[in-house]
Amino acid sequence: MFQLIELIAVIAGAVYGVLLARRHQMDFVGAFSIAFICAFGGGTLRDLLLDRHPLFWIRAEHYPVVVFAIALVISFVRSIPAWVEPVVDVADALGLGLFSVMGATAAVQAGTSLFIASLLGVVTGTFGGVIGDVVCNKVPSLFRTAPLYATCAFGGCWLLFGLQMLPLPPDAAVGISVCGIVVVRLLAIRYQWRLPQYSEPEAVTPDNSKTP
Repeated sequence: MFQLIELIAVIAGAVYGVLLARRHQMDFVGAFSIAFICAFGGGTLRDLLLDRHPLFWIRAEHYPVVVFAIALVISFVRSIPAWVEPVVDVADALGLGLFSVMGATAAVQAGTSLFIASLLGVVTGTFGGVIGDVVCNKVPSLFRTAPLYATCAFGGCWLLFGLQMLPLPPDAAVGISVCGIVVVRLLAIRYQWRLPQYSEPEAVTPDNSKTP
């Protein structure tokens, strides 16, 4: 079950990465690079933090082949239809949900606390996209005022932990948590749900009426 979820997450991340590269008019090398980063960046950071070796995409050596094939097929499509544009957000949300749940599960299995596991779930779900945005010279949505992103992953991880305490099949808890993250993320994009933004500090006008 978890290997299937991981594979779907890799595919979703790769599709998001290739479409992101197409937005920036990259060639095949650029598309494969961004797809590789988006598909494996968060999971690689998770494995390094948990000291898990070999890295998950080296252990499952067919994952890079899948990413390469996706990049090869999509990058050589001459034009992407307009209706495909929303697929970018769907692929991003699906990758966020799948990778976050997998990251949190891996951290719990490694013996971390639930809070640390939820943070590693967020890292796994978001940092592939963060690195991809940085390479594309964009300020990642994680670090600016944007529809809820990391918050969806964090809440979804805690939903997973709560469901696992109930008499539910493990697969059901995972599926519900992934769906919860995906749905909330897409709703956040649709309705522009954002966290409160810190207000700018007021400019201090120097008092020139006093002399030293």
